[in-house]
Amino acid sequence: MAPKHDDNYYYDIVRRNIKKYRKEKGYTLQKLAEEVEMSMDYLAEIESEKRKKSFSLAILGRIADTLNIDIIKFFE
Repeated sequence: MAPKHDDNYYYDIVRRNIKKYRKEKGYTLQKLAEEVEMSMDYLAEIESEKRKKSFSLAILGRIADTLNIDIIKFFE
């Protein structure tokens, strides 16, 4: 059985949710980037729809931990 969605579909869900939870928790890109120990430019690229398939599960885990949410929330 063929997949129902292409890979970009899943990355886009995660991107939108990172941005959503970041804003809900009151984090700016700069503040979250500092706490996750990554550059603000890289975090902005992760949230951007222009960047395709280039962030790891480890990065997602670090972001989820910093935002104090379960990583599964990024996939809902």
